[in-house]
Amino acid sequence: MTSPAKLENTEHLLDRATEALAKDSLIEIRNLVRSLYPAEAAHILESLEPEQRAKLWAVVPPSVIGEILVEVNVEVGSSLLKITDRKDLIAATESMGADGMVDLLHVLPEPLLSQVMESIGVHNRNRIEKALSYDEHTAGGLMSADVLTIRADVTLDVVTRYLRLRGNMPAATDSLIVVDRKEQFQGLLPINQLLTHDPHTKVESIMDVRSAGIPYGMPSRDVAGLFERRKLLSAPVLADDGKVLGRITIDDVVGLIREEANHSLMSMAGLSEEQDMFAPVFTSAKRRALWLGVNLLTAFLAASVIDLFEATIQQIVALAVLMPIVASMGGIAGSQTLTLVVRGLALRQVTTSNAVSLLFKEVSVGLLNGLVWSVVVAVVAGLWFHNPHIGFLLGVAMLINLVCAALSGVAIPVLLDKIGVDPALAGGVLLTTVTDVVGFMAFLGLATLFLL
Repeated sequence: MTSPAKLENTEHLLDRATEALAKDSLIEIRNLVRSLYPAEAAHILESLEPEQRAKLWAVVPPSVIGEILVEVNVEVGSSLLKITDRKDLIAATESMGADGMVDLLHVLPEPLLSQVMESIGVHNRNRIEKALSYDEHTAGGLMSADVLTIRADVTLDVVTRYLRLRGNMPAATDSLIVVDRKEQFQGLLPINQLLTHDPHTKVESIMDVRSAGIPYGMPSRDVAGLFERRKLLSAPVLADDGKVLGRITIDDVVGLIREEANHSLMSMAGLSEEQDMFAPVFTSAKRRALWLGVNLLTAFLAASVIDLFEATIQQIVALAVLMPIVASMGGIAGSQTLTLVVRGLALRQVTTSNAVSLLFKEVSVGLLNGLVWSVVVAVVAGLWFHNPHIGFLLGVAMLINLVCAALSGVAIPVLLDKIGVDPALAGGVLLTTVTDVVGFMAFLGLATLFLL
């Protein structure tokens, strides 16, 4: 009797892979690769340096090459395609389903794409071309064409015999899709209902007619939100005339949510989630240089504001010591609001209908925190420099900057989203510029007016 497989976390799997590669043990590497699921193999490949990656890829069975290429990010996938034998790649597509083929074709370069399309049968080619016609960021691009439909006027016994005759069901099937003779959606028959009711009961008497299909043009982000709110495991995708085109399952949505999270996290640093972590130094430096240049320009803008008050700073040196406090506090407060709003936009919780209310709420929070902390810094600065006037002006400047930070933290991402710019990508830079400029201008401007 064989012992059950032991579950290992990805960190342990990566350690095993690194150890086997360090020992250059071909047997260990091959055994490890064959024990992995495609997503696990993809995670390890993304985590290895290019030389180690090539060694591991060399022992991957051709039958799973396509499934792994679908899982890795675009840049790593491109590097793997360069060292993949074209015959192996074309052979790998023969063992993939139509949905896996669609995902793979999205990452193949044009010459390979044509060869693969020529190697598959006419039936599969038509299905794949139809799937590729949908925008990949919509329900149509997310759906699987592998659907199981039944009629409403048959009994559960007929449905059960039909399923036995088929011999299998599509993965993650929790409900059967009920359609009429024109293939238009009528409702869903949950599997638990099929199994627990009298076999002579007709489908139409117990099917769920409240369930609605997903329009094929619905943005994928909205699809993810729908699955989350309604606790769905699967849902049919419909054409404009109500015909069933396919279905979306929870595993598709989980992958989408992960991609969205990676995108938001990497965008805040001006990076792409599709980049290779072990890309060449020059390539990585070149990509990051642009974002650093943008930040440098905004830093010069803030510095130019300080330069306007050079004479004031020369006469009151304490201002140079204290002014970073105003900008820093504004930056932190603004980032808190910005993060909240960017998340709200991603989850579709922030819309035109509630943006104004959210703006007033965040400004109120900024005003309250500003009042509290302005008193604290005013007292500390006054005692530190033995000058209550400087402390008072520092407190007022901080109050002004915290309110402006809250205002900007809501307005900037909402406006960027309206004009089609990713708030996670550009919001942080713009917010930092605003809080720096306003903070320096408020503190140094007040000092110039009242202390000189």
